Amino acid sequence: MRKAAVTVRPFERRDVGAVLVLMRALAVFEGYDDKFRITEADIVDHGLGPSPRFGVFVADVGGATVGIAVHYLIPWTYDLRPVVVLKELYVAEAARGMSVGHALVKRLRDHAAGIGASAIKWTVLQSNMPAKAFYRSLDGRADEIWEFWQLPIGP
Repeated sequence: MRKAAVTVRPFERRDVGAVLVLMRALAVFEGYDDKFRITEADIVDHGLGPSPRFGVFVADVGGATVGIAVHYLIPWTYDLRPVVVLKELYVAEAARGMSVGHALVKRLRDHAAGIGASAIKWTVLQSNMPAKAFYRSLDGRADEIWEFWQLPIGP
C-alpha cells in the first residue's frame, strides 16, 4: 500500500465540481450511469443549502480531490440514537492503495461518534469483493439479520 498525505474535510462550494466527477465515476463503476441525473446545482441545493439533506467528506492528496464519502443521517431509531448512512464511498482509481478510503472512513467514524450515533450502515454490491475485503479490514461486517429490499416507484 502506497502512503500519501491525505487530508479529509467536509466539502465546500469550491468542491462541488470534483464531488460531481467522483459521483459520476462511481455511477459508471456500479453500472447506473445511464440513470445518473445529479447536477452541480443539486449538490449545492441539497448538500450545502440551509437544511442539508446529506454531507460529503472529501479526501485531498497533493491538492487534488481524490475521494468522497457521501453520508446522511437517520435522526434516531429504536435506541433514540442517530444512525449514519454511508451512501457513497469512492476513491479515484489513481489514488487507490494510498489509504484514502481508510482516511475517509476514519473521518466518518469520528463524525458518527461525535454525534452519538449507534452505527454506520451501508450497502455493497454483491459482486464487489474488493470493497467487501476493504470493509472487513475496518472491522465492518455484513448484517446477519436484515436484507436489503426495495420498492420501485415509477419508471
